[in-house]
Amino acid sequence: MKLPGNMQSMMKQAQAMQERMQQEVAQIRVEASAGGGMVSIKMDGKKNVLGVKIDPEVAGDVEMLQDLILAGFNEAAKKVDDEVQKKMSGMLGGMGLPPGLF
Repeated sequence: MKLPGNMQSMMKQAQAMQERMQQEVAQIRVEASAGGGMVSIKMDGKKNVLGVKIDPEVAGDVEMLQDLILAGFNEAAKKVDDEVQKKMSGMLGGMGLPPGLF
């Protein structure tokens, strides 16, 4: 199916933006902590965990440690989402789309 010239150009532009966005998301790195720094989580833009630090003080309290790890993961994931949203709104801002569309 052949698209009109303008539509075809827009599709190519959208594809290029998507590829650029994927590259930028892959470069995101965040770090979040819980329990005043007792547990620290490093995560990339695809929400892969890159590292976990646990203060030896909490290692003996399993329930507390589980809660802190869970809180750290959730905070890191939220930070990734925030960074992705910033990058998307910056990229899409130049397209003249209505605010809040993405």
